[in-house]
Amino acid sequence: MRIVSLLPSATEIAFALGLGDQVVAVSHECDYPPEVRGRPVAVRCVFDPSGMTAAEIDATVRSLVLKGRPIYQVEWGVLEAVHPDLVLTQGLCEVCAVPEREVLKGLERLYPRPRILSLDPHGLEDVLQDILRVGEATGTLARASMVVANLRRRIQRVAEATRAVATRPRVVCLEWLDPLFVGGHWVPEMVALAGGVDVLGKVGRPSFTVSWEQVVAAQPEVLVLMPCGYSASQAAEQVHLLAQRPGWGELPAVQAGRVFATNAHAYYSRSGPRLVDGLEMLAEMLHPQVFQGFLGPERAFAVPLPALVK
Repeated sequence: MRIVSLLPSATEIAFALGLGDQVVAVSHECDYPPEVRGRPVAVRCVFDPSGMTAAEIDATVRSLVLKGRPIYQVEWGVLEAVHPDLVLTQGLCEVCAVPEREVLKGLERLYPRPRILSLDPHGLEDVLQDILRVGEATGTLARASMVVANLRRRIQRVAEATRAVATRPRVVCLEWLDPLFVGGHWVPEMVALAGGVDVLGKVGRPSFTVSWEQVVAAQPEVLVLMPCGYSASQAAEQVHLLAQRPGWGELPAVQAGRVFATNAHAYYSRSGPRLVDGLEMLAEMLHPQVFQGFLGPERAFAVPLPALVK
């Protein structure tokens, strides 16, 4: 089978199911596992975000959406050249990857017409079901069932360990820092499983903008920075966008040194198997007395206190 994956999470799922040698083209953001690099690129962003500030990226995306212009461009010549049997796409977020409708409009270019499988998860269980769906579509359902069973065991381990914790800290997860977005879809669910209370996010709902006043009023005891598309070190570099705001130094999370920068690109933004790694990391952020060994410089870390001072 010849598979084209138009989003990073689907690529990770395909490789987890042992289908790496059948993935013949990917999106420009597909970078995991490392062996995926160098594959033909079938979809690209219409602008280059490198060197742009968070506010500039947000403004560019909003402008494109307002004008009805696409954020991503499908390279139909690449798809025609690789002759896919299956195209993995998504219907979840037109800002995160090329929308399903754009893929469907161009499929008449391809002959024979490939099968399309669209992933649209809103919670952890949806992600697990998507892994099974990809397994069913590729004849690897047995392997997919084993992968999902292992992920379920790890999720259950976190849930059981945090069920009896004495306190559940108030948590705010920021998916973007200028403007401020709180994490949505599976993120509030992950916080609850990790033994916390997401005081702004909505379970199963998309991320949405909030005011800084709302963040201050929420009085988070743990503040998790997970800007979409950023590594942990890049997220830490964005802390100045918050530290200059009134009331920053009085936040309980800042007072306690519990502001964490995360590799959201790998562990929170993508609806793939590594969300469970992100869950284990959250559990350590919230309850280090229960979980240890999951954080690290490339994964997530507490932002050094000097950086927290205005």
